[in-house]
Amino acid sequence: MRIGLLTEGGYPYASGEAHAWCERLVRGLAGHDFALYALTTTPRQEARGPAALPVNAELRGRAPLWGETPTASRRGGGERGAGRRVRRRFVEHFDDLVAGCAALPAGERPAAEEGQADRFARGLYGLADLARDGAPLPALLRSEGAVRVLEAVCHGPGAPPAAQGAQVADLLALAAELESALRPLSLDWYGGADLARVDLCHATSAGSAALPGLLGKRFFGTPLLVTEHGVRLREHYLAYSDAPRSAPVRALLAAFRRALAVETYARAALLTPGSTRARRWQQHCGADPARLRTVYPGMAAGPFAAVPDAAPDDSATLVWTGAITPDKDLVGLLHAFADLRRAVPTATLRIIGGLGDDPEAAGYRTQCRALAAQLFPDEAADALTAGENPVRFEEIGDPTAPTLADAYASATVVVLSSTVEGFPRSLVEAMFCGRATVSTDTGAVCEVIGGTGLVVPPRNPRALADACRALLADPERRARLGAAARARALELFTVEQNIAAFRGIYLELIAHAPARPAGCPAAAGGDAPRPFARPAESHVAGGPAPVGAVRTPSWARAEEAEPAGGRPRRRRYGAAGGRAAGQVW
Repeated sequence: MRIGLLTEGGYPYASGEAHAWCERLVRGLAGHDFALYALTTTPRQEARGPAALPVNAELRGRAPLWGETPTASRRGGGERGAGRRVRRRFVEHFDDLVAGCAALPAGERPAAEEGQADRFARGLYGLADLARDGAPLPALLRSEGAVRVLEAVCHGPGAPPAAQGAQVADLLALAAELESALRPLSLDWYGGADLARVDLCHATSAGSAALPGLLGKRFFGTPLLVTEHGVRLREHYLAYSDAPRSAPVRALLAAFRRALAVETYARAALLTPGSTRARRWQQHCGADPARLRTVYPGMAAGPFAAVPDAAPDDSATLVWTGAITPDKDLVGLLHAFADLRRAVPTATLRIIGGLGDDPEAAGYRTQCRALAAQLFPDEAADALTAGENPVRFEEIGDPTAPTLADAYASATVVVLSSTVEGFPRSLVEAMFCGRATVSTDTGAVCEVIGGTGLVVPPRNPRALADACRALLADPERRARLGAAARARALELFTVEQNIAAFRGIYLELIAHAPARPAGCPAAAGGDAPRPFARPAESHVAGGPAPVGAVRTPSWARAEEAEPAGGRPRRRRYGAAGGRAAGQVW
């Protein structure tokens, strides 16, 4: 079957765990074809370019969610290209969208405001229909009419208290933010050669990446699957609280993101959260528990298979791995280690990790190095001997830590000291290696550990030191916990179980999806869909475009010359341009 994989700020443009999970999914399901539609979130991702793709995947579309849409290439020639009737329809739909999301109560279940959620959906799909008819939606979303709608909603009854004091500058900033978030509505991905031809849309978040999936379901009846390892709505809440935006802009953007998540959860055929914590967030936003199925992220256990079962009984080495950022609380870990050294003078601490993408990481690492030098001054046996510090800062690839497996092999106890954590990848790796762990109770840590390690409160160096001391003093307990951890990780967190789960989910959703005439909108009054008209395995491909052809929206191709008439040139392909007739996938 053909899967439309919808990403935002991730695969195939960004590195990290989100990229790695998509890569493992695509390569693991080699019997399916994946059409990728990627939304980039930073200029850095665009400049880096996409990563090399497996043979069963092609990048069919890309679009930026940052910067301004080039005026010269906007559909319809900008706001002036829209007639009075189009502008009137836009104001009506945009008013529904903004009023619908602004009236949703913050912190309450949306079921109490079903009418407002319906109004948001009516406005969202009205704008999508308007863009599909050729209206210049990006220009309209930044127009004076859009600002007037925002002003009326912010100053009207029922608006969030924080938004009622919005000034003109706030309204302009909000209009620009909403235009970026709603760009997927105006993309040219919804023709007969693109999302109309996929059997299933798989969105990697309930944010802007889900919008093409919602439109695929509306226009073509394509089922939508949403996978969230870290809940996108929560990430937006945290980003808005730290961003240099005014209170009215933060309040309305948070309301918009919540309304979009509510609509996505309501329309998706199935939701696959990556942890129980993500599942609780989705249920809080109104997701039907019957359509929730937890699927843990898969990780490769092979690189850690050769690690010895346990470190020597007399060793006392703590190992921390990850990206060095302030939310990892390495300062608290260093203070905990100073407390531990009073009882275990031979203990050493290895901090193994790079800087990642956080702009504060370099300064934080410098701060941690200075603290380590202050807490543990180099001690020498005499005036001629070089002293050593019990704390070492290393990176994977150094002679002392060539691979992650080598780092974990040296560990007596693996430590996680984070104050904020999603799915704790380093803990799973330590569990694959059969190592006992001490972790802080944050994110999905307790769910992953499941009783096979010690868990302490975050930001509590004394509790962290006491737990490490208890494990260092009891080799039998370490071995028992390590063996249980390895068995749990191999049962729940491997790539194989993740791939098997999604293979079954894909077939299940396609088998229950009604067959429809090719390219026929679901809302049209033509032939009625016929459930089970074709088995999931018998779809015959007929892709009109060659593999590797990337569909970039017209407004994002300002550098390309366009022929007279304003429409981009497209090559024609004969019978040999697509796949062979009768090919099954």
